Amino acid sequence: MLDADIQLRLSRLSLDVAFSVAAGEVLALLGPNASGKSTTLRALVGLLPLDGGRVVLDGTVLEDPAERVRVAPEKRPIALMFQDYLLFPHMSAVENVAFGLRCRGTDKKTAREKASQVLARLDLEAVAEARPGSMSGGQQQRVAMARALVTDPKLLLLDEPLAALDVSIKTNVRRLLREVLRQSSAANILVTHDLLDAVALSDRMIVIEAGAIVQTGTPAEVTARPRSTYVADLTGVNLLRGTGHGTVLDLEGGGRLTYASPAAGPTFAVIAPAAVAVSRERPEAGPEGGEVNTWRGHVSAVDLMGDRVRVRVDGTPAITAEVLPAAVDHLKLDEGGDLWVCLSPAAITTYPQ
Repeated sequence: MLDADIQLRLSRLSLDVAFSVAAGEVLALLGPNASGKSTTLRALVGLLPLDGGRVVLDGTVLEDPAERVRVAPEKRPIALMFQDYLLFPHMSAVENVAFGLRCRGTDKKTAREKASQVLARLDLEAVAEARPGSMSGGQQQRVAMARALVTDPKLLLLDEPLAALDVSIKTNVRRLLREVLRQSSAANILVTHDLLDAVALSDRMIVIEAGAIVQTGTPAEVTARPRSTYVADLTGVNLLRGTGHGTVLDLEGGGRLTYASPAAGPTFAVIAPAAVAVSRERPEAGPEGGEVNTWRGHVSAVDLMGDRVRVRVDGTPAITAEVLPAAVDHLKLDEGGDLWVCLSPAAITTYPQ
């Protein structure tokens, strides 16, 4: 069990986050660049000293500035797997994996035997004597994983473990990593920019922005109710803020929307891009003649997303619509210009801020 309260100041970051991770649990840390995710891992492992707070792992205080307690990084039962793996190029896979055990005083034979067992667990027997330069990216990633697991850490930290992999092998390695984490008795923390990695691998997610936690919950909870633009962008939805008055939302920055379910006070509104219709002419009414939200905007971006096209419309409010590729030619979206936006009240999901 990890209980962490991390407070530290760097030149461009003031980090203040507190959370717990149970044994066997996988916690994903998400957030934009420079938000404090990797800094959190480095503080936990002891590479960055705390200015305040406390880190306790399985009842043992690893760091407490107020009590002048600070366990050295090499004495903490923590393993950190870096994004770039940091394998020793002059060592074989088995030597790389055994290195951590040797540093802890394990004799060479025992260390190699245990390293070989972990490599076999990750289906790496064939490259046990190979050096990193002759391995694929996926093999190097698994060797780095084996090196992190071999010391039986109480806390396993994974910093963007899949980021450097080609798309062609990422799915298989993600599946293998999921199986390894499910069998882990350690508290596990995964830092990632990839929402799919977080959803597939974690039990719980924390979103960090500008050094502070802005949202926490299960993957389903976080993705269903984003509380920041960053999370909304990850999940591919529009997120608007405003003040609810019954079925009317007065938006921050101007504009007003009508929605189906009454709300009061500070309110979030989530809108799927596929529910947003665009046209060159002002729409007369909804599909069945019912009430709709309409406003005028200007095309600011057109991006192909698989078999759909996303159109960013700057207006009051700004919003992203999703259309079929044929609509790009039909509406001449590549020429920019003004568009009318049409949105059904029933397509807007609201919840309190």
